[in-house]
Amino acid sequence: MYDVIVIGARCAGSPAAMLFARQGYRVALFEKARFPRDTLSSHYIHQPGVALLDRWGLLDELRAAGCQPIDHQSYTAPGVRLDGFSLPVDGHRTTYAPRRYVLDPILAAGAVRSGVEFRDSCTVDDLVFENDRVVGVRYTTPGGAAATDRARLVVGADGMRSLVARETGARKVIEHPRLTCTYYSYWAGVPAHFELYERPGRWIGLTPTNDDLTLIMTYFPQSEFPDVRAAVEPAYLEAVRVTAPELYERMSAGTRVEQLYGTGHQENFFRKAFGPGWVLLGDSVHHKDSITARGITDAFIQAQSLTDHIGERLHDDRALTAALSRYERDLDDKFYNLYQAALNVAELKPERQSQMLRKLAGHQELIDRYFSTVSGSCSFDDFYNNELLAVLDQS
Repeated sequence: MYDVIVIGARCAGSPAAMLFARQGYRVALFEKARFPRDTLSSHYIHQPGVALLDRWGLLDELRAAGCQPIDHQSYTAPGVRLDGFSLPVDGHRTTYAPRRYVLDPILAAGAVRSGVEFRDSCTVDDLVFENDRVVGVRYTTPGGAAATDRARLVVGADGMRSLVARETGARKVIEHPRLTCTYYSYWAGVPAHFELYERPGRWIGLTPTNDDLTLIMTYFPQSEFPDVRAAVEPAYLEAVRVTAPELYERMSAGTRVEQLYGTGHQENFFRKAFGPGWVLLGDSVHHKDSITARGITDAFIQAQSLTDHIGERLHDDRALTAALSRYERDLDDKFYNLYQAALNVAELKPERQSQMLRKLAGHQELIDRYFSTVSGSCSFDDFYNNELLAVLDQS
């Protein structure tokens, strides 16, 4: 009998399991993959996520794993170029974009050091219900045996296609259609900072990662997914050539070292977050287009929020329900504006904001604050202040 069972050991599940264990709970963490294992990802960790890694005592380990530090961001669209960087959070301004086969084992190891029982290569097959309450999980061990474990709370950190969400009937309370598809790969000999390029119908993002490689991502409208998927490499290269010619020249002098990875299944939703004996976390509860690279950072924030709200209340029915209700409200308060901003960017219509961004030229503080709205270091309300309005009214 566990206090908490967490399903999924990546960017949401491992931190949550670790934090519950540090609160004194007995925790089991299940993961169907065997680490280290890569997964589709935009890689980037914004300043709030870096600050949490430091708070959890894991940042030095990430740095030691050879992930290149990032301290410069640029955005280029027709008629506009901005250079700067997001404001710091808890003294952290430098960011990182680690490979997932590097980051996820660091997170899982942190959970294990905190006392979590980690079971990788275990597939959770079903939830166990008693009187409409989730009380445990049925799973298959690495050796193929069927087993059952019970817990006071089951946490579904098992991704966009969450088994926990499906079996509990967690409905989508907010949902929007898919907007983009994306393909990416890794390049050697292409020096980069955190660079974003946009033109109508195209978005390019690149950032340095582990092993002196550069991640280069391309985004296309969802309507083009069948054509792009049918001829990925030419579509990928042509998107860079027409959107960022200077980058295309850099790529021509470099070498692509891995295959192209991608997806057209970029869902946009919030789900009902909890019910009797269960709660959702990370991509299971809230997923949005990856174009603003918020997934890892949001998962970290949600893990901290969930465990903070529950605290010592896990075994008090009324207090636990109230804590989970507060966690659910936090999802809307902390992430809805970022969700809507991601949808706006994913429409791939830069002309909507180009006029405003051109007026930021020469106002470095406002440029950094603009980048900070995407990182979460600055709220949208704080960005749209009297100083910005005065600059916009000048012409």
